Amino acid sequence: MVDYTMKVQEELHFWKRKMTKRSGIISRTSKKAQMKVNGLIPEKFHQVMTESIKNMVKATLVGSTITTKKRQSTVLSLYERDELFKEKLSSFRKTAVIEGAGTGAGGIMLGLVDFPLLLSIKMKFLFEAAAVYGFDTNEYEERLFILHVFQLAFSSEETRRETLSIIENWEDEKLLIADMDWRDFQQEYRDYIDLVKMFQLIPGFGAIVGAFANYNLLDQLGEAAMNSYRLRLMQRTSDTEKT
Repeated sequence: MVDYTMKVQEELHFWKRKMTKRSGIISRTSKKAQMKVNGLIPEKFHQVMTESIKNMVKATLVGSTITTKKRQSTVLSLYERDELFKEKLSSFRKTAVIEGAGTGAGGIMLGLVDFPLLLSIKMKFLFEAAAVYGFDTNEYEERLFILHVFQLAFSSEETRRETLSIIENWEDEKLLIADMDWRDFQQEYRDYIDLVKMFQLIPGFGAIVGAFANYNLLDQLGEAAMNSYRLRLMQRTSDTEKT
């Protein structure tokens, strides 16, 4: 177990470096272009999108709370939790691939349906991840943490760094956070997936893009979730040892 803990600490070190690494020139250029486009979109549209995604996410959070098995046995080791998490990720990834291929094959109309369906799959997965690592999603602060993990996985360089800092210092930060910045939340998410999802709207070809995109998006979310919860468990262990 000591060896596995050291392995996890090393993986966390490299993961945090990856999360704080400067984005490539293509990503930075793309983000600037998206910001210019967003600046041309009427404010009313942004307000409608913010409220729509806020309500969509909150509805998903409520549904996931009801259907998620509560926290796993506290006797599980970190290794056992990681292995169980990987099984959950594999299952949800398969679901996302099937959903992406199905909606992508239908062109524009079904492609538009993909957005809320995939969002629902991602949120449900994060609730399952929380349960695997022993956290109770009935608690408001845990649902807030889930939203920050989501934002960490799908955001620009600057927001990613800020969100990682919040996650690393969650026990202190959660006392200062009343709610999400929903405008920033929806904008970051849309900017992150817009380009890939545009190709999913092409009939036929969209099925391939949809399946591939959803597979990778679940992988990114899985990496962010596993390491975020690992951080909290390691910090909890460290705090316990100090006392």
